[in-house]
Amino acid sequence: MALKLIVEQASITTRHPFAIARGSTNGYKRAWVRLVDGNGQEGWGEADPSSFYGESLETVLKAFERLGPHLPLDPFDLEAAEARWAQVLPKNWSARAALSAALHDLVGKALGQPLWRLWGLDPRKAPLSSFTIGLDTTEKIRDKVREAKAYPILKIKLGTDRDETILKTIRDATDKPIRVDANAGWDVARAKQMIPKLKEFGVEFLEQPLVPEDLDGLVEVRRVAAKHQIPIVVDESCLVAADIPRLAGRVDGINIKLAKCGSLREALRMIATARAHGMLVMVGCMIETSLGITAAAHFTPLVDAADLDGAALTVDDPFSGATIDQGQIRLPTEPGLGVKRR
Repeated sequence: MALKLIVEQASITTRHPFAIARGSTNGYKRAWVRLVDGNGQEGWGEADPSSFYGESLETVLKAFERLGPHLPLDPFDLEAAEARWAQVLPKNWSARAALSAALHDLVGKALGQPLWRLWGLDPRKAPLSSFTIGLDTTEKIRDKVREAKAYPILKIKLGTDRDETILKTIRDATDKPIRVDANAGWDVARAKQMIPKLKEFGVEFLEQPLVPEDLDGLVEVRRVAAKHQIPIVVDESCLVAADIPRLAGRVDGINIKLAKCGSLREALRMIATARAHGMLVMVGCMIETSLGITAAAHFTPLVDAADLDGAALTVDDPFSGATIDQGQIRLPTEPGLGVKRR
């Protein structure tokens, strides 16, 4: 019997306006999908569109209309289903990621096992998650560091003309390990100038220093970073597994997000491809509810670093699933994604 697709629109709000080098907002439009099988069993997924990749709630809703006729007859037909969706709509990553999560949720429920177990993973190997401090005034940054006291690692957004002040403010407030994300906010000269300062402030790695297409610039930046033993990780420069070979030798690692790679199976391909090139792997997120975060959390036992605080930054998370306890990601033991609506 054919699967039925139910789409629900939603909006989520962050505790503070969330600012990065490209802009600031505290309201996010999202879509939740349910795939319902003949027995009434439901698989859930979340679409977290990013305007940076040309997506919005409107494009997501149109995508579901286009993809609805291409749902598999058999939920276990995961590979073919995802390949078909990518063929029909190559650029609607977040919509496809939602359907992928829902299909995997359904399969896990049919087998009575959590997703991590179907993949043969050890949940104890999930890394610690960092907590993100968005761009803000000095006073508010101090408050945010206090709010993040349960998290052992901080991820700092930079890419402004007051980056040194931000770093100093955070370092004065805490001695926790910090990671830096410039969100493509620097040019090569600025990145080279900042790297020795990052070292001084004890930064573990630097994410996306340059605009996504400047791969040659990354080589220059990495040369300087290597002298200071700061790995360079890319996010916006790496969407899918096919992007990784050209990044090998230019950067040290990649950041995987379901909303930009388009599916859980693509995320696993990205991990395998990055490992084959000797790269480190992190998993990140958009501002998401626990529905979106939990889908990504299931493959965290395979990665080196995680930044899965998207739901922790919100005030109205309507789902419960994977949790973060003192920074440690804890995977659900219930079947499928293991997510429940509160």
